[in-house]
Amino acid sequence: MSAGTFTPRPGAAPVTRMIWAQTALETRMLLRNGEQLLLTVIIPALLLTLFSTVDIITVPLQPGGAEKSVDFLAPGVLALAVMSTAFTGQAIATGFDRRYGVLKRLGASPLPRWALMASKTLSVLVTEVLQVALLTVIALALGWSPHGNPLSVAALLLLGTAAFSGLGLLMAGTLKAEVTLAAANLVFLLLLVGGGVIVPLEKFPGAVRDVLGLLPVSALSDGLRAVLQHGAALPWGDAAVLAGWAVLGLGAAAKWFRWE
Repeated sequence: MSAGTFTPRPGAAPVTRMIWAQTALETRMLLRNGEQLLLTVIIPALLLTLFSTVDIITVPLQPGGAEKSVDFLAPGVLALAVMSTAFTGQAIATGFDRRYGVLKRLGASPLPRWALMASKTLSVLVTEVLQVALLTVIALALGWSPHGNPLSVAALLLLGTAAFSGLGLLMAGTLKAEVTLAAANLVFLLLLVGGGVIVPLEKFPGAVRDVLGLLPVSALSDGLRAVLQHGAALPWGDAAVLAGWAVLGLGAAAKWFRWE
């Protein structure tokens, strides 16, 4: 054994390696959290199965009735899954990380703060891939017949993720953890009912419908339906709404996020 074999090499690892390591940690923590799994996986899957098989809410179908309820519900539940992970789940997890000083300690580590946020975003994307895969399998088993360009679907999902992530980080970085917990769950429930996910926006009065149509979950639901249910190209109006929310949310989070 020669001298210097075990000579230490102090210094931080490459940023990319730190990001992937933190991403893997964030993803494992999410998948081990039963409450988060209930919110991000089980509830969307149950809603999709229940409302596709039980005639509780009448959904708008094309003339002739060739489509099934699942053709309307599946895109909305995919939007709900994105919201549950990128907004509700991320807001609650980040809020409590901030409360318990986890963000403060990580901020003092070699991992840059922007890299920590990138790791959280990548963890959200990994979780969403698993969600979309599971919900797609369930929907196909229920008789779903999707149409459209997968690239348009991917673009809408990414824009929706950016929009909800910005809003979730803004809430987590400005409110107390307990307030974030209550507010994020309340917003989730309100948007579940009024965001066109399960209940069609056509059920609401005209003025209310116009306002609800500007919400990110409504834009994501309608955009996904335009592509997956009707085979349309990328719906630029819905994409513009999502992009606007993404710019506002991420910009506000970057300005007002407090690490302590």
